[in-house]
Amino acid sequence: MAQPAVPPTQAARSRPAAVPLRVPVRDILPWAVLAFVLGAALLYFVGAEQGATSLFAGTWVHEFTHDGRHLLGFPCH
Repeated sequence: MAQPAVPPTQAARSRPAAVPLRVPVRDILPWAVLAFVLGAALLYFVGAEQGATSLFAGTWVHEFTHDGRHLLGFPCH
């Protein structure tokens, strides 16, 4: 077996092995719910607002998200 060019120091030999970080689900859940709600709202406004399920009068939401609709493949006219 080949020997390393530089022998390990005493500190390197006594260093503990890396332990995976454990994050409880209850810490992740609120952020996951927030991400889902924001994603669903964004998908609604880009994909469906100013159509049959319009929440706002006028065409300003359509004009604001017009290029995003085409980029994501939503038909709008």
